[in-house]
Amino acid sequence: MEVTRTELLPGVHLTAVQTKKFKSSVLGMQFLSPLAQETAALNALLPAVLRRGTAAHPDMERLSAALDELYGGTLEPTVRKKGETQCVGFVGSFLDDAYTLDGSAVLEPAAALLGELVLEPYTRDGAFCPDYTRQERENLVTRIRAQVNDKRQYAQVRVVAEMCAGEPFGVDKLGDEASASAITPQALWEHYQKLLRTAPVEFYYCGSAPFERVEGAVRAIARRLPQGERTPVPHPVKGSAPAQPRRVEEALDVTQGKLAMGFRTGADAWDEDYPALTLVNAVYGGTTTSKLFMNVRERLSLCYYASSGLMKYKDVMLVSSGVEFDKVGQAQDEILAQLKNCQEGQFSDDELEWARRSVVSTLMTTLDAQSRLEDYWLGQAVAGLAEPPQDLVDRVEAVTREQAAVMLYNYARSRNAEMPQSGVTVDSMLD
Repeated sequence: MEVTRTELLPGVHLTAVQTKKFKSSVLGMQFLSPLAQETAALNALLPAVLRRGTAAHPDMERLSAALDELYGGTLEPTVRKKGETQCVGFVGSFLDDAYTLDGSAVLEPAAALLGELVLEPYTRDGAFCPDYTRQERENLVTRIRAQVNDKRQYAQVRVVAEMCAGEPFGVDKLGDEASASAITPQALWEHYQKLLRTAPVEFYYCGSAPFERVEGAVRAIARRLPQGERTPVPHPVKGSAPAQPRRVEEALDVTQGKLAMGFRTGADAWDEDYPALTLVNAVYGGTTTSKLFMNVRERLSLCYYASSGLMKYKDVMLVSSGVEFDKVGQAQDEILAQLKNCQEGQFSDDELEWARRSVVSTLMTTLDAQSRLEDYWLGQAVAGLAEPPQDLVDRVEAVTREQAAVMLYNYARSRNAEMPQSGVTVDSMLD
């Protein structure tokens, strides 16, 4: 598996993964925009409206017919949040050229259709089609409202919003309902024109085609982009820990409480000791052999589930748990107690190795799924990092117990605050 990254134009890059491992190829194009409350909903709505039709294929039926001609390929709109950057665009999956029946090329016509989708939208009176905009706006509002239906995920969204209030990371990738409801076809069109001129663009390819062919196919799209200054997205700023923990309770009609806790770790993907942080998280709550799972869930039966996870491109760790209403206090105390145990180095060599095997296994599975590969390399491109999964595996394998302990000590105390005192709690309780 060979990875090549090149700059096609100022602010426009291509990451190409050459491999014969898969029978399909992946082709994607993403616009990068700093997360902001004012533009999040506009960005989130844009790919959905673009996907409704082009000048040559003005509705979804004719677009689907064009994709069917490419051996049933797909081109799906995407909205993602990588650190404090919102990534919007399309990811397509097509039969790899090596497997076509007559040896015909799929890459070039697939790239042409992607370019058509992004650069030649179906319009009316010099703006986006009012019907398409209205329908997709309603869909976006529905998606924003529906977040509360998944209580586990909703609690984490809320804890991030509270914990990172005032920071771009606190903005949801879909924006807010009020902003989404106010979007007009003209406003969306004007935002689209600005994005075309100023947003950094990331192309991605994974398949067996030689790099020269891939570069030529996507360069044909890139050269049609309007000229403008594409400012690189800034790296997230590490947040400051509050002097005292903050607690937020929200009453909802649920049968199981959700206890979400957020912590500032002081480290992210740009830090040299990030591999040590991934191991510490795995020891604490990232696996089924972790302290949260084995103690809070299994031994004490305080939670239906309890786990922790890192935000790779932001110095944040989230703990998620499902609890009975009368056990919230006990569960919180034990979650913090297990964190303190980790900080004090109270974990065995076996626990560290179990965590290491889990982290390595997760990283290696990235190489076996094209969707995970695409998502991984998009994150690395946004972050300005070039480390492949295999190299990160090597760094994780090299982390010693002493390095893990030092990382915990430094980041727990570097800013005169214990990690348990730098979090936010959200309880979704029965009304």
